Amino acid sequence: MKHLIAAWMLLSILILGGCAQPLETPGAEIGEDPVAELAQAIHALDPEVDPGEARRAAEISYSYSTRLAQGYGVTTAPLVHNSKVNAGLKERGLCYHYAEDMQARLNQEGFQTLTMLRAIAEPRNPLFIDHSTAVIAAKGDDIYQGIVLDPWRHGGKLFWSPTLTDKRYDWEPRQKVLQRKRERSQRNKVS
Repeated sequence: MKHLIAAWMLLSILILGGCAQPLETPGAEIGEDPVAELAQAIHALDPEVDPGEARRAAEISYSYSTRLAQGYGVTTAPLVHNSKVNAGLKERGLCYHYAEDMQARLNQEGFQTLTMLRAIAEPRNPLFIDHSTAVIAAKGDDIYQGIVLDPWRHGGKLFWSPTLTDKRYDWEPRQKVLQRKRERSQRNKVS
């Protein structure tokens, strides 16, 4: 039975590689005060962004990323943890779990000058899968003017980047991707 589980996990790792690629370290993670750097980046999104809200969003983003990983029981690399979730050994910890939980937590703050959005990057390779993330933006802006908040990528250590400069993923609004998938599914049913 252990061999079967190990084989299944290896197969899952190969199939689910869309969310996992070599680790990269964003500039914001190597600074002396990454929370202050993220707060500054959030505040710089728009002159109307309240600096207190930017600071609070940055603090939550960093602390909640760690809490999510602890709550999901993450003790391995993200892709290995994905395999455990898909094998039923863990309940949560896929990228979309992190994204929906991060969005929900930041939405609890009731920010007046910031908005939380969701983005999906479809795979560049047909063997891979989508990757989901939360995006924070100035009120009224879309994901392309926002900042990706991705706690999944480094297993609970927050990665952040302006959406358009994230070198690993081609982000699109979640609803746009889901609509395209529905349309594809409908075409496939008709064919």
